[in-house]
Amino acid sequence: MKRRWKIALGVLGALVVIGGGGFVYMLTQPPPPAKIVDAGPTGQRIAGSGIFANYYPAAGTGPHPAILLLGGSEGGLAKDIGAQALLLQAEGYNVLQLAYHNAPGKPAKLKNVPLEDFTRGLDWLKKQPGVDPARIGIVGYSKGAEAGLLVATRYPGIRAVALGMPSSVVWDGMSGENYMFGSFSSSWSEKGEPVPHLAYKGRPDERELMAVFEGGLKELDQNTAAIIPVERFKGKLLLVCGEAEKLWPSCPMTDQIVARAAKTGAPAPVVLRYKDAGHAVMGAPFADAAAAKKWSKLGGTAEGNSAARIDSWPKIVAFLNAELGPEQRADGGRQ
Repeated sequence: MKRRWKIALGVLGALVVIGGGGFVYMLTQPPPPAKIVDAGPTGQRIAGSGIFANYYPAAGTGPHPAILLLGGSEGGLAKDIGAQALLLQAEGYNVLQLAYHNAPGKPAKLKNVPLEDFTRGLDWLKKQPGVDPARIGIVGYSKGAEAGLLVATRYPGIRAVALGMPSSVVWDGMSGENYMFGSFSSSWSEKGEPVPHLAYKGRPDERELMAVFEGGLKELDQNTAAIIPVERFKGKLLLVCGEAEKLWPSCPMTDQIVARAAKTGAPAPVVLRYKDAGHAVMGAPFADAAAAKKWSKLGGTAEGNSAARIDSWPKIVAFLNAELGPEQRADGGRQ
């Protein structure tokens, strides 16, 4: 069990397996540096004024809709989320792939990350040449989905949000002291104060960290302030989850979001569920079998996750197009 606990923690921290001194390391040291992918020939690195990101402007004069794109607990500017940025750029979107932890100038660990980092990114994005500030959306997965939904309930004017492996609540910060000893920090902060958060409960079982998150959700009635108030988001919402998750209960949390929306009279989210997919259910279609196999460690099969991405990605794009409305060019492309 001790070995499985260390492995589970490593998965949540970007698939890093913690060795014999992992417990002390988790408590006292920053995580290993995250990957920072180059922006490539169609993008540019943004590093200044509190923003560290890759920016992918749409081709043409515009104005074009824009997307704030958020990766997960891997931190930095990762390759998998960068592939989504390129696909969205090709569809006619200005895309800001924003780093919010484990990147230069950002918190090393994913705890008490300022929500102001996201609002700063949105403010910057709306001011860019070729961006239509009235057509802004958010796309994110995993912890980026948690942040994306939370920000959408606070930042006015977001018209569309597409989230993969989402969370219905704000969780504890990702740190050793929270996992082992109690609820000492939130994942997010606002105006210098921790956002109300749900504690991890219990210990991993044969399903690794899933039990810790399920244990927390069982006590949600005692800490309803941790629930993300989806009814405050006035735009349209799409959620993608895999029923074979091994990391956290994203489909049950998807159901909680849907139920709260119905209870409060908010618009019903669009939901895409995939039986044989896990924590890799959303994203750009895999470039090769090796990538699909690696991601299948987080639940589902390589074939199931690949099929889910192939099916869900065009539906995500269609959802964004319907809500953010890129105009059609005479040659059939989008402007």
